Amino acid sequence: MKLETERLVLRRWEEGDAENLYRYASDPELGPIAGWPPHRSLEESREVIRKVLNGPEAYAVCLKEDGQAIGAIELKLNGHTDMTERDDECEMGYWLGKPFWGRGIMPEAVRAMLRHAFQDCGMQKVWIGYYEGNDKSRRVQEKCGFRFQWKSEQVDVPLMGEQRTGYVSVMTKEDWLKREAGE
Repeated sequence: MKLETERLVLRRWEEGDAENLYRYASDPELGPIAGWPPHRSLEESREVIRKVLNGPEAYAVCLKEDGQAIGAIELKLNGHTDMTERDDECEMGYWLGKPFWGRGIMPEAVRAMLRHAFQDCGMQKVWIGYYEGNDKSRRVQEKCGFRFQWKSEQVDVPLMGEQRTGYVSVMTKEDWLKREAGE
C-alpha cells in the first residue's frame, strides 16, 4: 500500500531506508521528546525497521521529489496500542526528521493517514497523544482537528525509563467527514 499527497509518498519501510532512519533518529532532539532514545548505530536503525516499523499500517514519510524516508507515521491497530481495545479504533503515531520541521509536512501526512484510516481501514475513531513539552506534535494535532480528551500524570515511558505527563486527543469519523466537507 502506498499513499500519496501533493508533496509526499507514504510507503512501507524498506531495509534500504536504514541510513536515512539513522540520520534523523540519531538526533537527540527528536526521539526523546517522543519517548524513545536516539539511535546509536546504523545496525540499530536496521533492527528498528525490521522489528518496530513493520506494523501493517506503518509507513515511511517520503518527499515525492527524491523518495527518501524523512519520517514515520503509523496507525497502531488493536493489540498494538493501549488507547483502545476496539477493532474500529486505532492510535496514530508519527515523527519527522528535524531538517523538515516547520514546512507543513507532518500535517499533510496526518491528513492522508486520517483519510486512509476512515475510508480504507474502516476506523470510527483515531486516537493520538503527545508528552508535555512536545509543542510541535501538539500543534500538528490541533491543525489537523483532533479534539483534546484528557491529561494523564505519571505516564510510564518505558524506552526512556521515566514518567511524564501525557495528553490524549481523538478524531472521530463524523468529525473528519465534517472537516472534509468544509464545515
